[in-house]
Amino acid sequence: MLIHPWDAALDDAEWQTWLAEGRDFGILSVNGLPGHSPMTVPTHFTGDGDQLLIHLARPNPVWHAVERDPNVTFTVFGDYAFIPGPWRAGPGVPPTDGVPTSYYAAVQFTCRAHIVDGPEAKAELLRRQMAHFQPDGDHAPVAAGRPPYGRMLSGIRGLRLEVTDVRAKLKYDDHKPVEHRASVAVNLAARGQGLDVPTARQQLRRLDRTGPWKP
Repeated sequence: MLIHPWDAALDDAEWQTWLAEGRDFGILSVNGLPGHSPMTVPTHFTGDGDQLLIHLARPNPVWHAVERDPNVTFTVFGDYAFIPGPWRAGPGVPPTDGVPTSYYAAVQFTCRAHIVDGPEAKAELLRRQMAHFQPDGDHAPVAAGRPPYGRMLSGIRGLRLEVTDVRAKLKYDDHKPVEHRASVAVNLAARGQGLDVPTARQQLRRLDRTGPWKP
């Protein structure tokens, strides 16, 4: 992932806050088996200190690739929108000569995967995930040997992804003049399609923090 200086996270708290605002779904990318393409798996995840917790069905073909090479990447992205060329045309430039782009936020975790396969270890992983996704506790106890979840544990395997590096990108034209960025945010809010409104919020939030871009 290319990260220009103006697209970089302003600090760790920025991407950590962005994730904590309810972004808990991403793409696990695993090096493929010899002669095969890399494998990707969309899945929910839970943060646990310097680790990410996920679980997948035991028949998932990704396990063979993880066992062969535990070096993986986990990517979370959101607040994205297509920005048409006319919105980006500078002063004195015909609108049709403007160059379109994409806005988005993305966090990539480089990880070393550790497979969790013992019944109690898997139950503990699920308890941590349930504490995040169902914090009200409106579910049966998750325990090995106890219904309903105990009998299901054999059908899954867990992964603890030990995070070794984090790269965050928030691409919202921060290198453009203040007036340009404010204008694009207005256009996004007016268009109001897909993730236009949250994308505009991200752009204005970054604008408030950075003002004019300074190398």
